[in-house]
Amino acid sequence: MPVIRQLSAIEVLDSRGKPTVKATCVLDDGVAASASVPSGASTGKAEMVELRDRDPHRYRGMGCRNAVANVNGVIADALRGRSIDHQSELDAALLALDGTSHKWNLGANAMLAVSIAFARAQAKANGRPLYAHFADMIGRPLTTLPRMTINLFSGGKHAGGQVPIQDVLLVPAAAKTIDEGLATVHSIYYAAADLTKEKYAQRPLKADEGGLAPPFPYTGSMFGDAKESIARAGYRLGGDVFLAVDVASSHFYSDGKYRVSANGPPETSDQMVNTLCAWVGRMSIVSLEDGLAEDDWETWPKLTKALAGMCIVVGDDFLCTNPARIRRAIDAGACNALLLKVNQIGTLTEAAEALKLARDAGWKVTVSARSGETEDDWLADLAVGWAGDQIKIGSITQSERLAKYNRLLEIEAETKLPVVEWPRE
Repeated sequence: MPVIRQLSAIEVLDSRGKPTVKATCVLDDGVAASASVPSGASTGKAEMVELRDRDPHRYRGMGCRNAVANVNGVIADALRGRSIDHQSELDAALLALDGTSHKWNLGANAMLAVSIAFARAQAKANGRPLYAHFADMIGRPLTTLPRMTINLFSGGKHAGGQVPIQDVLLVPAAAKTIDEGLATVHSIYYAAADLTKEKYAQRPLKADEGGLAPPFPYTGSMFGDAKESIARAGYRLGGDVFLAVDVASSHFYSDGKYRVSANGPPETSDQMVNTLCAWVGRMSIVSLEDGLAEDDWETWPKLTKALAGMCIVVGDDFLCTNPARIRRAIDAGACNALLLKVNQIGTLTEAAEALKLARDAGWKVTVSARSGETEDDWLADLAVGWAGDQIKIGSITQSERLAKYNRLLEIEAETKLPVVEWPRE
């Protein structure tokens, strides 16, 4: 049974230049492992508290020194010398130490960094790859690699808000391997970069997650440019490649209306459902994320019913990887897929509970990165170990994204596992 010898943390910077937490766990046999945690730009109201210093003179209040101090102080003091066999014991100790419903005291960023650092140290001590350790954690065999959904174009909070919806992503459906999928997306991405230069007379500006962000005049042009880029690269939309869309509707929803068009009138919830259904039918969309606002509970079941058999209806800000919200959504028939972001809930054990609820309900699961990422690659191992149907990392041009894609390539070479067949089931 491993004994924690030391826990420590430092403040590091994420891909947006904002501070985050990197924790290190040292076990009694000298095995040491570290983990850094991401943060999001588009965040749901039900997300756990990301502890920030709020000092306006340092990183505009976004510093994480208090979270780091919690790891180096109260968390280390409580766990140092303790014998812990299972991840659930470690996470339960963290939750008890915090003692709040939303992790106000310790901060979800501090807690998750410790949670993942311990998992990585335990895997290392047992001589197991991290993905195999994650699979052991949920008692599920390794069977497949996740299908990638990769950012092509971005708007909303990930870019300049030139269009309200957040991301249009590529799903390389015909690719049989991670390697083949990345090559497919590379061709389309650079066809899109060329198109951007020709059509908008500007170099390819990138959003938080590496997606291209030209000045689209309206949402339809975002879809049209995606379709043209796929064709230019020699692929067929709806055959070789499908689209996934992160609508992030909460960010343009107010007073019961959706302001999806800068020029047109705001839409009611029912009108928004019709708009989304039209997009899905016209653009070969197989995954629709946060198509409605996180508080529009009455309409989510209508959307899911309307899109049955056409695409998966994914909850991100709507669910926040929160077991309580997932249970409510299951009971209401409000969606049929979970976007799993571990930092939304704060510990691996709670995220595993969310995963189990989704799986037991027959949902699809997309394991996702955040807009503020680091070069840490544990997300790839998590998506494989927890048998994610999809993985959503970002685009293919920034090192914090490529670290995870490259880790997927390593896992593929090592395991020879096939990629999930979705959406070609």
